[in-house]
Amino acid sequence: MSQKIEKPILSGQRIKTRKRDEKEKYDPSGFRDAVLQGLAKAGANDLDAVSKYLDTAGSKLDYRRYGEALFDILIAGGLLVPGGSIAQDGDKDVKTNVCIFDAPKDMETMKNYEQVFIKLMRRYKYLEKMFEDEMNKILVYIKGFGEEERIKLGRMTALWISNGSVPPSVLLVLINEHLVKDGLALDFLLEVFVTWKNEKGVPSLMTALKKGGIEGRLMDFFPPNKRTEENFKNVFEEKGLLDVVKLHKAQASQEAKRDLQKQLEEELGEGRSLKEVITEVREVATRNGIPEHEVVSLIWNVVMAQAEWNKKEELVGEQALKHLKQYTTLFAAFASTSKAELTLMLRVQEYCYGNMNFMKVFHKIIMLFYRTDVLSEEVILKWYKEGHSVKGKLMFLDQMKKFVEWLQNAEEESESGEDEEEEED
Repeated sequence: MSQKIEKPILSGQRIKTRKRDEKEKYDPSGFRDAVLQGLAKAGANDLDAVSKYLDTAGSKLDYRRYGEALFDILIAGGLLVPGGSIAQDGDKDVKTNVCIFDAPKDMETMKNYEQVFIKLMRRYKYLEKMFEDEMNKILVYIKGFGEEERIKLGRMTALWISNGSVPPSVLLVLINEHLVKDGLALDFLLEVFVTWKNEKGVPSLMTALKKGGIEGRLMDFFPPNKRTEENFKNVFEEKGLLDVVKLHKAQASQEAKRDLQKQLEEELGEGRSLKEVITEVREVATRNGIPEHEVVSLIWNVVMAQAEWNKKEELVGEQALKHLKQYTTLFAAFASTSKAELTLMLRVQEYCYGNMNFMKVFHKIIMLFYRTDVLSEEVILKWYKEGHSVKGKLMFLDQMKKFVEWLQNAEEESESGEDEEEEED
């Protein structure tokens, strides 16, 4: 077989590279110079002209490649280097005053700059992801900015998050040791919150904190030596952000309840004496301000999760009563108020409704709790008349009908007996 003979290549011959394979040199400085020249012609006092320039320049300048550099210029006036200072280039002019940092800090001007960014990213959609990356970078640099620059950036950040340009979670990058320790992270966060409250209202701010997963990390923005509940309350109340304090308390309460539930699960699983369990649960509840009706609800959930329930309806009733009888002293310890008792009855009702095999067991559980002094006559009557849930209402009311009638008759006889005694007196 004949073999293909390779053609000889002359020494020193230049191999031509296809144009599409040539890689253009990365030149952010050249990009910056072109942008600075265009912004100078537009002028800082005419942001409409700035928007028009940025719109048309996108067809000539490579925004895809230099998107973050473009945002550096529009925010800080030039290319940023790690630490937050402007990159220098000999004697060359490397900064523009057509930027947020050189603009007046009043909200009208800030909103005008907001429109520049909105129009730019609306025109070039691919810049949206780059802008999020830019914010994750630039917020880490705030230590390198002046106080006035941080205020302007804080106000713009509030506008950008509220209009959806960046997610609320971008604020979490501020939880950085060197920013937290110096109080810069907290000051910046407060500027964002106050601006947001004034511009968009408190409900919008609360929604964003939950959406961004910030509600549970608010204390992390405080310097370590200032992380106390009292200081937290004072700082946010001073800024008129009482709703943030309430949100924080609610979040802290939820965490405390989760911890209490885990503790209770472990203690019951280990077979600890109920006397010890009651003491420890009461200490945790008091320390964290968890009300009794929430504690008794939590106890019900944990106790019912302890058992492997029989799948046969005719057997589960007896099993449930035997299981619950072990814990009646635990329930009684935290059902000392009418609200706690009624809450427990509602949890039992909802549980039986949600687990079909328990539908016919409801009244038996209530009777057990009545006989062991967990539930009182008054609360059972209140539940029957007005306090019940709509879940399984007809069936459960019917189950309790005879017992309620007996309670009512006993109550009437008791009142009649008291009247007779008064007449004899």
